[in-house]
Amino acid sequence: MSIFGSILSSIFHHAKAATPDSTTGAAAVTSAAVPTDASAGAAATPPAGTPVNIDAVLADMAAKNGQNLNWKESIVDLLKLLGLDSSLDSRKKLAGELGYTGDTNDSATMNVWLIKQVRQKLVENGGKVPAGL
Repeated sequence: MSIFGSILSSIFHHAKAATPDSTTGAAAVTSAAVPTDASAGAAATPPAGTPVNIDAVLADMAAKNGQNLNWKESIVDLLKLLGLDSSLDSRKKLAGELGYTGDTNDSATMNVWLIKQVRQKLVENGGKVPAGL
């Protein structure tokens, strides 16, 4: 599975687990929205009216995590929160999946681009991200 696919899977799986009625809402997007490889970035989106509140899901995960992670601004902390590999190599692979054309050796610039791009891709795949995030 692609790194972005793992991000989607983790977030939507958590949303499904938090949804009491497993036949609606986030549960419907769990299998449909997860790309299986890098070329599947534009995976099927959930039915209209069922976006997953990404901020709420991640805030819930952070509250249960116990670490002080800056997941709203840091791609490294977001990956840690999701239990995924946050190494530079992993972030370079994610950048490749998402079409980063900058210098991957400039990790600060790449990381800023990555967190913004991941948020955008979450929206494109059925997530609802607050405007200020």
